[in-house]
Amino acid sequence: MGEGLLSAGRLAEGLEQVTRALDEAAKTGERWYFPRIHRLRAALLLAHGAPGEAVEAALRPSLAAAQQMGAKGPELQAAIGLAQHWAERGQRDAARDLLAPVYDWFTEGFDTQDLKEAKALLGELA
Repeated sequence: MGEGLLSAGRLAEGLEQVTRALDEAAKTGERWYFPRIHRLRAALLLAHGAPGEAVEAALRPSLAAAQQMGAKGPELQAAIGLAQHWAERGQRDAARDLLAPVYDWFTEGFDTQDLKEAKALLGELA
C-alpha cells in the first residue's frame, strides 16, 4: 500500500502506512519485510523533501536488517539505495566501498535488474 501511496504522491499517508507496518512487524516478530519497508520509508521521506540525514537514517536499518537475515538480495537493494544517497552527496568513495563487496558476493544472476543497477552505479563511482 505504501508503494501505491508513494506513486500517487500521497506521501504523508504513505509514511503513516509504513510506520504502521514497522510497528506491526515489531509486534509479531515478522522481520522479513523490514529491509523493504525501511527502503520505502526512505523513498517517501526523500519525496517529501526530508533532510538527507533522515533519509540515511531510514536506509541504514534496511541494510542492517538484510545483513542480519543473511538476505543478499535485500542487502544489495539496501546497499544500492544507500550508495546512491551517498553518491548524490559527494561521498563517492564511501558509496563504492559499501556497494562493491555486496555486488562482488554474487556469482550469477547478473541479468537481474538489481545487479544491473548495482553494476551501473559502480561504473559511475569508478
